[in-house]
Amino acid sequence: MSELSITTTQNVNINFKAAHVGDRVLANILDNVIKGAYAMIFSYLIFDLAGLEDYMKDFDQWEQGTIYLIVYLPVIFYSLVFESMFEGQTPGKKIMKIKVIKLDGYQAGFGDYLMRWILRLVDIVTGFGIIGLIAMNVNKKNQRFGDMAAGTAVISLKNNISINHTILKEVHNNYVPIYPLVIKLSDNDVRIIKETYEASIRTTDFPMIERLQTKIENVTGIKSTSANAMAFVDTVLHDYNYYTQNM
Repeated sequence: MSELSITTTQNVNINFKAAHVGDRVLANILDNVIKGAYAMIFSYLIFDLAGLEDYMKDFDQWEQGTIYLIVYLPVIFYSLVFESMFEGQTPGKKIMKIKVIKLDGYQAGFGDYLMRWILRLVDIVTGFGIIGLIAMNVNKKNQRFGDMAAGTAVISLKNNISINHTILKEVHNNYVPIYPLVIKLSDNDVRIIKETYEASIRTTDFPMIERLQTKIENVTGIKSTSANAMAFVDTVLHDYNYYTQNM
């Protein structure tokens, strides 16, 4: 299993485990089973039980095609919708404990999922997935072409993620703190913040980091000037360490 070492803009080094090709294949099979079940059930309910197929006999080819397209839209947009709604996971990926993330360690966005979905035509649909399999096997990060284009990777959540940074360790003498109000926090507060922050990174739970930022701001009165929640919490921990070392 390949290891993805990511250094964020806050100099936080995160080592993810790239999802095994076999796990990705199994996740895709599970998703296909779900899509197949949907297609069978709704085909029966709409075309057979509701009798729509009898009415469609009088429709021309384009009208019939439009109806089929509408009925099977959930199958067509399955991966795009689920990955966008559930932060990089489809039901199959969730079962296999794998997830899509950006290579900078942050949460992928809709545009990233859209790019991956579009290139499924090349990776998975064309050649019955052979192209995608070849791409993942020759790529050190186990990326298919959709991942390469979107700047994403699929990671495994089954393994521990090692996070190496300077939080609550020695800070450089020339370090310049940004949020002096961090001194309102207690050692126990900071311990809880640190543990929550690290646990959220391990599980790529970015909404939790955003809630953590909100909680810190409410308690301390700090107004964030950082680029994002991850940068904010990282800076708060560095600042607290700076002030407590120099008190």
